[in-house]
Amino acid sequence: MPVEAANGRRKTNKEILGKDMIKSIELFAGAGGLALGMAKAGFAHEAIIDFNQYAMDNLRENKRRKVAPVSKWPLIQDDVKNIRFSDFSRVDVISGGPPCQPFSIGGKHQGFLDSRDMFPEAVRAVREQQPRAFIFENVKGLLRQSFAKYFEYVILQLSYPEVTRKPREEWLDHLSRLERIHTKGNHEGLHYNVVFRLLNAADYGIPQKRERVFMVGFRSDLKIEWSFPEPTHSREALQYSKHVTQEYWERHCVPKSKRPKPESARAIRLSDGLLPWKTVRDAIADLPDPRKCREDECLNHRIMLGARSYPGHTGSPIDEPAKTLKAGDHGVPGGENMVLYPDGEVRYFTVRESARLQTFPDNYFFCGSWTESMRQIGNAVPVELARTVAKDVKEHLIQHEKKARVNTFN
Repeated sequence: MPVEAANGRRKTNKEILGKDMIKSIELFAGAGGLALGMAKAGFAHEAIIDFNQYAMDNLRENKRRKVAPVSKWPLIQDDVKNIRFSDFSRVDVISGGPPCQPFSIGGKHQGFLDSRDMFPEAVRAVREQQPRAFIFENVKGLLRQSFAKYFEYVILQLSYPEVTRKPREEWLDHLSRLERIHTKGNHEGLHYNVVFRLLNAADYGIPQKRERVFMVGFRSDLKIEWSFPEPTHSREALQYSKHVTQEYWERHCVPKSKRPKPESARAIRLSDGLLPWKTVRDAIADLPDPRKCREDECLNHRIMLGARSYPGHTGSPIDEPAKTLKAGDHGVPGGENMVLYPDGEVRYFTVRESARLQTFPDNYFFCGSWTESMRQIGNAVPVELARTVAKDVKEHLIQHEKKARVNTFN
């Protein structure tokens, strides 16, 4: 199993773990959005796993460029089905985004009938590693009514990963057996308390209206009480900063003659303690004009011509969070991933602008064609959204560990 380390050898846990750093394994890493967010939250990756050649080439290139923290990541390019997770030392958390095409609204909607459904492998990783917690994410389409029964099946498998499917047992029969175990309520084997929530990235300060399903589980013997972090940003606060205080326009030096007609101030109320949603303009205003930018001036900031607007594909207004960046099976969907200016002009986002909308750091390089880079970005988890969830999980694990130490000494 080819594991790549910064100096050609596998680092020991003692070498890679710093203060409050805890270990993780990342599955289905893709462009690295979730892995970067986990690293920013203080996780030390024991392995970064993906099968896709483009994704791994991209990770290797950033490792070659010594981009932190990628430079320290042990990379494994392989089909996850070939990985024996028991070969790794025990980690605290397993994370990943099982391929989402089976459930994507933009995909073929085959779900559990699709060979690309990797949830069974995610469950196997949990079963073999028995981590203290896991963090998995997927597209909003997973919650569609047509997949409701299978989503319940996924959650129950993650809850009881040792209750495996028997030979020749249909998945619906396995689901029924898991339901009986769950309702009986006295399972003595490996058990996780699992919660899930659909999070809108814009509500957490990401300049994009991107909804992702997060599934978080804590091993039941830890008895950790946990809930998802509450939103920090809101649409109402953005409207207030635009149409009541005018702070948004003043900050971006937009003259009054070019500001849209304000909404009635009486109808706008400031959300207590919440910050304004971040907009496309917030994300890209300080970047140079891509039509005049040199490659050595700003990475991945080359203009792509040919953008046009048509019904249903009108781009993302520059003074709102971007619409969800998309990644099609055969490249960027026509008319998508564009910025829409107040005068009606549209143009494609550059790769760097798209990376900004996904909160990738500016020194993170995307290699390959514009189409492939946009696909990688469009499939990614916003880095800062991943960091927000992972940081909260980490803090609860550390607090549990500290309490356990105190109880031991007492």
